Amino acid sequence: MRWLTAALVLCLVCGSNVEAQQRLLVQGKGQLAIIEPDGQASWSMKWGGIHDVHVLPNGHILVQQGAAKIAEIDPATKSVVWSYDSATQNGNEGKKIEVHAFQPLGDGKLMIAESGAQRIIEIDREGKLLKEITLKVEHPHPHTDTRLARKIASGNYLVCHEGDGTVREYDGPSGQLVWEYVVPLFDREPKPGHGPEAFGNKCFAAVRLPNGNTLIATGNGHSVIEVTPAKKVVWEIHQHDLPDVALAWVTTLEVLPNGHYVIGNCHAGPGQPQVIELDPKTKKVVWEFEQFDTFGNDVSNTQVLGVSGALR
Repeated sequence: MRWLTAALVLCLVCGSNVEAQQRLLVQGKGQLAIIEPDGQASWSMKWGGIHDVHVLPNGHILVQQGAAKIAEIDPATKSVVWSYDSATQNGNEGKKIEVHAFQPLGDGKLMIAESGAQRIIEIDREGKLLKEITLKVEHPHPHTDTRLARKIASGNYLVCHEGDGTVREYDGPSGQLVWEYVVPLFDREPKPGHGPEAFGNKCFAAVRLPNGNTLIATGNGHSVIEVTPAKKVVWEIHQHDLPDVALAWVTTLEVLPNGHYVIGNCHAGPGQPQVIELDPKTKKVVWEFEQFDTFGNDVSNTQVLGVSGALR
């Protein structure tokens, strides 16, 4: 396992303080697991591929199941205690539906981005439809209409449209489009595929920062960029900007209370970290996770656990 970065080794040599390793919820190679700071799994169960995951206040895990179902797992019993199937409920019967993003909203409510239906819905625990927002999709396809989507502090929805290569913000009450940003190709030609050699702008995740800017994981663009409301790039890291780390399909994007970024590095291949923690001020990797033999090449989403303070 590659738990010690070059920066960490240097700190150990010089005797200075070192960032603590992170506790991580991760899925790959048919298993969902909690990995402790020492790199060992404290919990695991068989589970298929995912694009989104959340841990609820009661410790249950909310996770994608198959193409269109959301399931709540009780870790103590490893059983599904609640589920919602977007392919068969609230008007989607007979449609090809995939779900790549969802978000618990409190009071038992849940937001779901439904690719194929080109909509965001909010439901209660009985599956009752509480709200529906129509999404703008220029290249509709049930597998690429959306990747991660979040209801942000303003009440608006921030949505990554993978097939369009665009991040769009929708007004919460009205559903009207209020902002969009086409992820740039940086003067390069698109190249198909999933590995480090591929290239595009199939954005996966976006986070609205406290300063009003938007942090974007560009998917097969191998980068993370920060853009202003006026669409100016003011911070960026690209595929080979980090020593000993080659970014591939950039997925997970979390902002820790200390301001560091947790970045998913899917399809990067053996010998590369599947997740890193980056100090954006110094652009130094302070922690990385790599268990290729255990979780493989398709770790598309993770969640840091046990952090003191709110994640973004």
